[in-house]
Amino acid sequence: MGKNRVATGGIDMLSGGLYKNIFLFALPLIASGMLQQSFNSVDMAVVGRFADSMALAAVGSNGPVIGLIVNLFVGISLGANVVIANYIGRGNESGIKKAVSTAGALALISGVLMMAVGLTVAEPILALLGTPDDVIDEAAGYLKIVSLGFPFMMIYNFSSAIMRSRGDTRNPFYALVAGGIVNVILNLVLVIVFEMGVAGVALGTVAANIVSSAMLAWILNHTKDPFRLNYLKVRATHSEIAKILQIGLPAGIQGVVFSISNVFIQSAINSFGSQAVAGSAAAINYEFYSYFIISAFVQAVVAFTGQNFGAGNYERCRRVFRVGMVYAVAMSLTLNAVVALNKDFFISVFTSTAEVVEYAATRITVVLIFQFVACSYEIAGASLRGIGYSMTPAVLTIFGTCVLRLLWVWASANHFADFGLLMIIYPVTWTVTGIAVLIAFFRISRRVLPVRK
Repeated sequence: MGKNRVATGGIDMLSGGLYKNIFLFALPLIASGMLQQSFNSVDMAVVGRFADSMALAAVGSNGPVIGLIVNLFVGISLGANVVIANYIGRGNESGIKKAVSTAGALALISGVLMMAVGLTVAEPILALLGTPDDVIDEAAGYLKIVSLGFPFMMIYNFSSAIMRSRGDTRNPFYALVAGGIVNVILNLVLVIVFEMGVAGVALGTVAANIVSSAMLAWILNHTKDPFRLNYLKVRATHSEIAKILQIGLPAGIQGVVFSISNVFIQSAINSFGSQAVAGSAAAINYEFYSYFIISAFVQAVVAFTGQNFGAGNYERCRRVFRVGMVYAVAMSLTLNAVVALNKDFFISVFTSTAEVVEYAATRITVVLIFQFVACSYEIAGASLRGIGYSMTPAVLTIFGTCVLRLLWVWASANHFADFGLLMIIYPVTWTVTGIAVLIAFFRISRRVLPVRK
């Protein structure tokens, strides 16, 4: 390649077998995501079993709202991943050091902003969404407490992005395990022993974020240059902010708009009553499991493509796309098929209330089975971001998800009040968005990733 190789201490993304290396990169991310969702599921199961269905609905109704608040900055952390990975591919240690420090500064700023928003908008936004009156007070209390942990959540996310760019996905996993154990213990103690209900679950979540972020901050502070980061001495560089935002801001805006569409869908779900809210919240847990599989390979494709594009390995970039797509589709489809075929058992983990079970079963049947289709635009979009094209997949995804979903919510609310028909919007928009982003990927890659003769 004619370039200095930076010693990353992680998986070698520039050489070696892609099937093996991508799987090794993604495996801790899959485990992290599933573990994180398992802890979230414990939150739901504890309040659903040891409190009541109202508490389950209160926690579940916050999912889209929290996503709306955090997704902008999670997308920006993806920009940090791509920028650092590009510098690694080029062997630019000075650039790595500046980008790492800038990412640390962005983590602190975004965390404080998120906390302020969460504390301010909790009650108004939940009321705007039509959250049922019998759960809105508990839902707002949950959101306010969880907001206190947002700064720590961002430290964890940006630290993880820095580590992923160098091929290290194990340390974020270990940190998540430690935080998750704290979460489960506090949930059981605060909800069952002290009968704190929703507030107890929220406090457990905050404590978990503190533990996980502290571990990664300590690891980065004891890492060798150019990846060393001391959060007490971070410094943002204007040029690096611009590069990170160029990739991360479109991804973040996409995440926000995606969440807005889900917020409107949640509002439509709320109109069916608290039993529908609880049933949807129970079923969506299993969608998150599949999402974390897809997300793991999205992050792998971003990091591998970023490094190889920086190093000029264009054919390897194209192969990364193919390998990532195969893994994401196969693994997400397999998992969801298992859940759908045994949905009665999996729903019973959260509730035994007949009406709640019926709503959960409908969502699993209509949505979960087809979730693998989302791999089409997620993996293609990740490849585009790895080569510096972040706005294109963002715009296409915004149209395919937000615009179409809003139209569908309007139609379902005004013309047919059926929960199953409302849920159909997910597979429809996944298909439309996937076709659009795949077409964009193949057109752009032919131009940006020329075949060398």
